Amino acid sequence: MNEPHRALGGPLPPPRAAARLIRWLRIREEVPAWMSWVLGVIPIAGVLALWWLVTAGATAESRMISPTILPSPLEVLRSFPSLWFERALTRNLFVSLGRVIGGFAVGVAIAFPLGLAMGAFTKIKVMFNPLAVFAAYLPIPALVPLTLSLFGTGEGQKVAFLAMAFSIYLLPLIVESVDAVDDVYLKTAYTLGASKLQTVQKVLLAISWPNIYQSLRLGFGVGWSYIILAEMVDIGRGLGGIIIIAQRRGPREHIYLVLVVIVALAFLTDRLWAAVGRKLFPYREAQR
Repeated sequence: MNEPHRALGGPLPPPRAAARLIRWLRIREEVPAWMSWVLGVIPIAGVLALWWLVTAGATAESRMISPTILPSPLEVLRSFPSLWFERALTRNLFVSLGRVIGGFAVGVAIAFPLGLAMGAFTKIKVMFNPLAVFAAYLPIPALVPLTLSLFGTGEGQKVAFLAMAFSIYLLPLIVESVDAVDDVYLKTAYTLGASKLQTVQKVLLAISWPNIYQSLRLGFGVGWSYIILAEMVDIGRGLGGIIIIAQRRGPREHIYLVLVVIVALAFLTDRLWAAVGRKLFPYREAQR
């Protein structure tokens, strides 16, 4: 019965493996926790296996990739003591963390009130929207020479660069969070005789605050991708400084270790944000 259909150019049935995969996959299904862990480990294990494969060999000539470019996983692990003691990993970690927190604090101090005002008042939004659009299209690395010319190579330059990057990222998210508040709440507040200040504080800010908090959480995580750019100059301290020194002088293993440290630190700080969010907004967890 299927042969004439195939002869006329009809679709061929998928292979058995593909058919099983299609049956196994479901759109927007709930996945058990154990399966989430297993599925999440698979690509990580694949990357580690590929890394081990291309760096396997006792000598540089026997390897697919030279150890000066990509050391093996075991070589990276063995270099950790030198990173910890000789490069003062802990001290530099806290230097970078302090810079991220400082830049984030300044960025929030700029983006939060401006974003709230733009989301609440249309005239303010129209006034600052061209500047926000211009900043959104501005390449973040271009801020490095700008802040260098304005603030030099000291600590102020790094905090200023991070503050600008955070402000550019957070401003549209905060405006969007305030804009998302339904007009029904505003009409109810006006009916009850609320003033403009009360409406902004008790309605717009109160309802949009969970989304604003989520934006702040995401923004703080993005800051770890900016820290390397911030520490490319004056490389005496910070995790970015360790990477630049390792790239210039070696050992190259420190580059990969520091990247792992940055990812781990970003993950831990994100878990802290999530824990605070569960305390502040327990009803959101109940709705999931």
